[in-house]
Amino acid sequence: MDHGHAVGEVNDNHMDFGTGVTSAFGWQATLGIPFFCFLLGAFGFPVIFYGLTIAHGKEWTAAVEVFKEMYDYGFWIAVWGALFGFFMLSLPRWLAYGRLKNVIPTRFNRQRREVCFVPEDQKEPIFVPWEELVAWVTEAQGVTEYGVQHQYGFGIGFYHPETGEKYTLEFETYGQLQAISNWEAIRAYMEYEVHTLKEIQDPLDLQDPDDPPWEGVHVFRNARKRLHDEYRVGKRGVFYLLGWYLYHLVTFWTIPNRLVEWEVKKIKRMSKKTLPKMMLKWSKPLPEEQWAKPSDELKRQSRRVRQLQQANPQRPIIEIFAQMSEET
Repeated sequence: MDHGHAVGEVNDNHMDFGTGVTSAFGWQATLGIPFFCFLLGAFGFPVIFYGLTIAHGKEWTAAVEVFKEMYDYGFWIAVWGALFGFFMLSLPRWLAYGRLKNVIPTRFNRQRREVCFVPEDQKEPIFVPWEELVAWVTEAQGVTEYGVQHQYGFGIGFYHPETGEKYTLEFETYGQLQAISNWEAIRAYMEYEVHTLKEIQDPLDLQDPDDPPWEGVHVFRNARKRLHDEYRVGKRGVFYLLGWYLYHLVTFWTIPNRLVEWEVKKIKRMSKKTLPKMMLKWSKPLPEEQWAKPSDELKRQSRRVRQLQQANPQRPIIEIFAQMSEET
């Protein structure tokens, strides 16, 4: 599962990694958090102080005065605070757009069984055999005044076929399992176990077969339809229904999904302008008789992994790989 939406494009021939779009939740947070803070500062605190005044035995006229004072004092603070929060949450996104103008995705070509890298500040692509790629998970921890902090990352690397120079590509993940899951999505695509973006980016199954593979307005409508279907059969209660609507009202209804659609178009336009001609030529589909085949050693190791998994389905994949390493 591509939890971080790092995969941008998937087709029968190649997969792009590193230029994926964010999920609708990212836009919901960018819009909803500042708006919620505005509602809390402009209306929530005045209502709280109104109730506290009544609770302390004051007359309702005094409570109304307290409400007005708190409202007059807090409204514009809430407005400017919400705008500042929106700016701070949006800034990383706009900075990322600027970097994308010069970022060329790492492309995995399963018909050729090769990976194409274009290192930063370079224009010449490097083509590396798939089975020579190295992947790893990083884990670090440190102690601060707030407690033990853990950090995780996922990386892939290779040695230049001609110069022997080492190249690496790393990014942060939420945890160890997410890092392994990202690699597994790539591996499964290259070994013809995954064929569409939906298979690795739609864990809630909210996209119909004919829907585009991103979280546009169609995902919102499908989620709402499923919610009402589950409510009718008693699977969801009235409080869950009201909570769903309240959450999406605070996060501006379908606007986050529409922004995802806009973002997809923007990133696709930017990516097409940056791809080198050699990479485009290398990316063209091949006749099936010219497709590269996995090595005998990889086939043997894959069979062994499946045997170990079938023997103990609950066994962690890391232990299986460790045993494979010892056997090799």
